[in-house]
Amino acid sequence: MNNEKINTPVSGYIMLMVLFVLLVAGIFGIITTKNPLFAIFILAMVILSPGFFYVNPNGSRVLLLFGDYKGTVKKNGFFWVNPFYVKKQISLRARNFDSERVKVNDKVGNPILIGVILVWQVKNTFKAAFEVDNYENFVRIQSDAAVRKLAGSYPYDNFDDEQAEVTLRSGMKEVNEALEKELTARLDIAGIHVIEARIGYLAYASEIASAMLRRQQATAIVAARHKIVEGAVSMVEMALDDLSKREVVELDEERKAAMVSNLMVVLCADKDVTPVVNSGTLHQ
Repeated sequence: MNNEKINTPVSGYIMLMVLFVLLVAGIFGIITTKNPLFAIFILAMVILSPGFFYVNPNGSRVLLLFGDYKGTVKKNGFFWVNPFYVKKQISLRARNFDSERVKVNDKVGNPILIGVILVWQVKNTFKAAFEVDNYENFVRIQSDAAVRKLAGSYPYDNFDDEQAEVTLRSGMKEVNEALEKELTARLDIAGIHVIEARIGYLAYASEIASAMLRRQQATAIVAARHKIVEGAVSMVEMALDDLSKREVVELDEERKAAMVSNLMVVLCADKDVTPVVNSGTLHQ
């Protein structure tokens, strides 16, 4: 059996009045009759007293009688049950878990640091109490295992695999959904409901972080240069077409090549270009 069942115990206030009556009856009987048998009422009150307990909002108590599961009390309030019941408290509140940053290898073998933020709560108190030894420790260990598996399923970025559509860095939505699905499957055995799971920290490991940073900068520079050259070629082409259509000047192939060279230098240079003014004729 791994199903949770709800137990509805007796109100503690009613039993408190019963025990008070037993106490008064015992004391009154001993005083008035001098008969020690009335001490039985006081003894009964003492034996029944451990049956009192209370449940806070979003809390629960799992009831056991000599190893036999008797149900779970989820209704908050003051109650009384069999005094021989063992009453194990389990919180039903939502909890945050921020895992430690673990070093793992991504899909292409790069060492990375990754951490997960998990929001969870107990849904099935029977599973949480009896299917695993310690459900809180179970959540920590399984979260670590899920993060390691997730990191090995995706590349950190698509530098090495340009065909990769989903990466840990750019595909956060898909990665978080996969992480949540993985954790839900792993924690179900403990009766844990995963409210939210997402990557909380992601970075290259220290031994390759500087090299990868330079690589990212180089990739950004190459991409920027590509755009600059593409724009410069379009501008040179437009300039030559306009000069030809408006018949401003006629250029032979050699002069066109020189003009293209000069314009490309001006448009693609990192620094301001220093012009050389030709005060003679076009061919001097």
